[in-house]
Amino acid sequence: MTEMMKSGVFKIDAHPKFSVSVDMAHLPVDIRSIFDSPKYTVFPGFCDVHVHFREPGFSYKERIYTGSRAAARGGYTAVCTMPNLNPVPDCRENLDLQLQLIERDSAIKIIPYGSITVGEAGHELAKMEEMAGDVAGFSDDGRGVQDEEMMREAMIRAKALGKMIVAHCEDNSLLRGGYIHDGEYAKAHGHRGICSESEWGPIARDLKLVEETGCAYHVCHISTKESVQIIREAKARGVNVTCETAPHYLVMDDSDLMEEGRFKMNPPLRGEEDRHALIEGIIDGTIDMIATDHAPHSAEEKAKGLEKSAFGIVGIETAFPVMYTKLVKTGVITMDRLMELLVVNPRERFGISMTNDFTVWDLNEEFAVDPDDFISMGKATPFTGEKLYGKCILTVCDGKIAYKSDKI
Repeated sequence: MTEMMKSGVFKIDAHPKFSVSVDMAHLPVDIRSIFDSPKYTVFPGFCDVHVHFREPGFSYKERIYTGSRAAARGGYTAVCTMPNLNPVPDCRENLDLQLQLIERDSAIKIIPYGSITVGEAGHELAKMEEMAGDVAGFSDDGRGVQDEEMMREAMIRAKALGKMIVAHCEDNSLLRGGYIHDGEYAKAHGHRGICSESEWGPIARDLKLVEETGCAYHVCHISTKESVQIIREAKARGVNVTCETAPHYLVMDDSDLMEEGRFKMNPPLRGEEDRHALIEGIIDGTIDMIATDHAPHSAEEKAKGLEKSAFGIVGIETAFPVMYTKLVKTGVITMDRLMELLVVNPRERFGISMTNDFTVWDLNEEFAVDPDDFISMGKATPFTGEKLYGKCILTVCDGKIAYKSDKI
């Protein structure tokens, strides 16, 4: 996977179609010695196209400073931040507030999204033209765009700007006060469920609009078997669509639920058939990338059980160990495929380059997930206590150290 070249450049071959070169001359001597050790594995910097770093507006949940360093500890050197902020980045003035915080505080590359509609309220399109040069795409993440004509017009404008629509697909009319999957656990424990159609219905609607408008389109955090099949069929028709899922949907289902807020996220953990369909989707290429949907909240907001806790869990510090332990080590997918999902596909689809970006891991180190050890201000994770393999030793972004373990 790695090779030292005579020029002093270190070549990382993470995948047959993808490699990155690191100029060793810019690294401290103690860092350079890592490359000579067979104990460590070097990867290109991971890329997460779906995170919530909560600034501006909600710095009690997470800050650019803490979120970016948590990402670096997870091996990520580039992330795209969602726009459900205060103020919402729906115009140049509001976007600039976020860009200033990123410039001041971030340890890695952060590319924000602009919103699709003003205030993410769904009534009026955001000033997309003002923001297009500095955003990864346009999203109303946290809310679905309910009006079909509004979404059609957004796609037309995004296509003209050469930007992607990145959609949180959720039909509010089908939610009916639900807060976990409408499955066996909900029935057995008297909880209100969220039906699968609330996700796959808007995906089907939007894909027809994509075929009509020619817009580039990306679906956030898919969780249902129907979503996988609808996207698979659309790709077969040549529709310009990609999608993501998150680690928790691949390795957990609603049978794993407990009566704790750390198991509450949106979309919810679905049924076993859905999880198996998602696995098939990452194996056959229907699902293009794994994103964490890292969504930190305060301890108080997550301490109110399944019904009343806020939606959202953290995951950027555990994503690679979860995927490596539960999918690669078990033979479900290869390491090459994991690199496609974490590095190659997100960077290619979103046009996110890297220069002197890499992350170093000890893949043989086992540890138990302890949220108190997280850099992130958010501590709610369904993986608390899980024994995983893989510890990040070092992450370098653009030639600068973004995270360094105390082992160095």
